Amino acid sequence: MREIKVLFLGLIVYAISCNPTGTDNKKKEEVVDYNLPGWNVVFHDEFDGDGLNPDFWFHETGGHGWGNNESQYYTDKNDNSYLQDGKLIIEAKLENYEGMEFTSARVNSAIGWKFKRIDVKAKLPQGVGTWPAIWMLPDVWDYGNGGWPDNGEIDIMEHVGYDPGVIHATIHTRAYNHSIGTQKAGQKFLPDAMANFHIYSVRWYTDRLEFYIDEDMIFQYDKVDDDWKKWPFNKDFHLILNLAVGGNWGGAQGVDRTSFPAKMEIDYVRIYEEAD
Repeated sequence: MREIKVLFLGLIVYAISCNPTGTDNKKKEEVVDYNLPGWNVVFHDEFDGDGLNPDFWFHETGGHGWGNNESQYYTDKNDNSYLQDGKLIIEAKLENYEGMEFTSARVNSAIGWKFKRIDVKAKLPQGVGTWPAIWMLPDVWDYGNGGWPDNGEIDIMEHVGYDPGVIHATIHTRAYNHSIGTQKAGQKFLPDAMANFHIYSVRWYTDRLEFYIDEDMIFQYDKVDDDWKKWPFNKDFHLILNLAVGGNWGGAQGVDRTSFPAKMEIDYVRIYEEAD
């Protein structure tokens, strides 16, 4: 019996010496709380993997000008969009492809949301001719003529390279859109937008849209009645992250080809709902 006790005590001493803190040797996964005061996270992507999660994202491809006479062909190639150092990189390149002079990427969320807070932390490209955007379009196009702008557009962030540092937040509807010069928009001058990351946000309520940069509200659009021509924002919209080249607005002062390749970097996308 004495020998058994000695053996048992020896095993305990050996176990403690191997793990003096008495805790599991396996590295515990860090648990990060992404909630904010008054907001609970319902979706987030920190872009820490090897590639985009196809359950969350897909590429919209083509080179038809996208309604704005743009100069890029959007591809799903790995050198136009990829994950690097915990960031999504969208890279526009000067290269002939499918009859277009540039390639780039347009990444869409496979999930739609409404009445949420959308935060996107990003660093913008620089160079005349670049036109990065963080924006939203509806999942279902059932108002008016079934097209744009009847079903709405939410532009959380747009920037054109020939006007560096001027950030635009805009909404488009049948009543208010740029094609008839009635769009509703706000701007902020952010001189380091191409050098540093900032958080571009929309807080979408049942009766208004609020647009922010780093917690600073730059624009608010209010619902005045239920007319879809003014307020089509009562259904799910999906998120779009893209870097266009040229076009009616982005190329209004030409395209500086020496600025390419150009990159938009996205650190994270986080979607919240109001806490009860």
